[in-house]
Amino acid sequence: MSTMSALRTSERPREKARPTAYRRHVLAQLQHLLSAVPPVDRALDFGAGDGWFAGELARLGVARMVVSADVMIWPGLMNKPVMFDGQRLPFADRAFSLTYAVDVLHHCPDPERALTEVLRCTDRYFLIKDHSYRNGLEWSALCVLDELGNRRFGVPSPHHYQKRWAWDDQLKAQGFTLQSRVHPAPCHSGVLGRLTNGLQYVALWRRL
Repeated sequence: MSTMSALRTSERPREKARPTAYRRHVLAQLQHLLSAVPPVDRALDFGAGDGWFAGELARLGVARMVVSADVMIWPGLMNKPVMFDGQRLPFADRAFSLTYAVDVLHHCPDPERALTEVLRCTDRYFLIKDHSYRNGLEWSALCVLDELGNRRFGVPSPHHYQKRWAWDDQLKAQGFTLQSRVHPAPCHSGVLGRLTNGLQYVALWRRL
């Protein structure tokens, strides 16, 4: 494990990433769903970005160790992630009691393949925050939000959003059952929230 980058609950991050209102709202939803899960030994942050969520979940004691994995180095990085090629994670099957992906899968060239790979590394719980749309208007709204939020960081936005709950069948086929889902998820406030929270969701799945 010497090559693995991780945050332990006893460690402080080297640099504070931006705790935006959106992130605080998302974190509150993650905490809500994880309140039913006892603390785990190891968790994987799939597509960790600058590591803010990994740092917060480690601070909250969700896991003794939170390992970050990503395909790029982000500005304002809190903890260097384990780098991978976007195809296969360098971890054994069921290596983590908890894995999670926050606004990641829709950025992947093949979300279903990425989901299969993170589930391969999941022993017990999978937590996801992502988007769902029902029609062309909602899909277009997600495209605009994604471009505004990610273009300045150089993060590609291929617009591979989930239509309704299309990923549920894949999770069930991999042996997971839905524990809880929050939709709409209150990730934004005010007018923006009223317009877009219906496109946001958080869900917790458990391996049978």
